[in-house]
Amino acid sequence: MILQEFINVWVRDPRIQGKDFWHAHIDYEICIHTNSMCFTRKTSCVRRRFSEFIWLRQKLQENALLMELPDLPRKNPFFSLNNSNQVNQRMKGLQHFLEVILQNPLVLSDSCLHLFLQSQLSVVQMEACAAGRTHYSVAQAIQNCGGGMQRFRSQEDLVKPLSRYLQECVIGNIPFISTNSCTQYKWMDSKLLRQTFLKIKKYLGLVAFVTFWSLFLLSTCDYDDSAQAEGTP
Repeated sequence: MILQEFINVWVRDPRIQGKDFWHAHIDYEICIHTNSMCFTRKTSCVRRRFSEFIWLRQKLQENALLMELPDLPRKNPFFSLNNSNQVNQRMKGLQHFLEVILQNPLVLSDSCLHLFLQSQLSVVQMEACAAGRTHYSVAQAIQNCGGGMQRFRSQEDLVKPLSRYLQECVIGNIPFISTNSCTQYKWMDSKLLRQTFLKIKKYLGLVAFVTFWSLFLLSTCDYDDSAQAEGTP
């Protein structure tokens, strides 16, 4: 009996990354389960952000100029990390993009795709490795990837809607980030918000201080001018 070749991909588990509010971004877990001979590893999980998806599409387009690739979700200038609907829609669009390109044999021969899906390398490292400018090969970079079946659950869990996880994750009205208690979506930590408010408070305090002294100096100058005017015969 000949087993039919399959490539299953899931884009899931969005998490907010970043040490402060101003530099926060969201990344997604990409899980692969396959029996295809095109893949070095048959199961893997890595995390990628939206900008890395943009890089991947550009590289694939450069390497296959005559091939028409599916579009990525449009970049929304008003995208909010805390908007579950926007996060869910983008996540679905990213999964659709991967599902379509993984059906193309020409794309499956591109080393950039395999490094993106099954290695922990950054964009700069992936470009260098694909161009042969590193001391390790593409296969070695993928074999050294730490992801695997440990993050796989049942099929139902992998496709569980984001809204259900949001219901499980929200505690009271205070958003938070946690690596254990929230599986599918990680909210902003109250400590992070406090740090942000302290920065704003410090900035406003500086503005108030400068404003006060400016008004004080202006009033002093006005008083001196009026005093000189009164003293003039």
